[in-house]
Amino acid sequence: VQLQASGGGLVQAGDSLRLSCAGSGRSSFSNYRLAWFRQAPEKEREFVAYITWNVGSTVYADSVKGRFTASKDNAKKTWYLQMNSLKPDDTAVYYCAAGTSGMYDRSNGYRYWGQGTLVTVSS
Repeated sequence: VQLQASGGGLVQAGDSLRLSCAGSGRSSFSNYRLAWFRQAPEKEREFVAYITWNVGSTVYADSVKGRFTASKDNAKKTWYLQMNSLKPDDTAVYYCAAGTSGMYDRSNGYRYWGQGTLVTVSS
């Protein structure tokens, strides 16, 4: 299984970006949580959001609630993170992940990881 994250870039505060994560190597991600984490320089990796493959339920970290939206396209085996009203504090490498068990907001709850895409928000 491979996850390919893309869509990062350099933007200004207040701008928007959409990240994508394309999954391959499985016929589907049924029963999986499809998540986004991020890691800022010299900080620990933190949970951002997830969406469930089956019914599209979503959960967000408080820091992004109301600004970020997770979505998915099952046919493409791809999930997305729409990031609006970006702030300099959102600067980080964003990772996509897929998992079925464990704590949803912990890295060890996810079996598969993408390589990360860098988002830089300037003030």
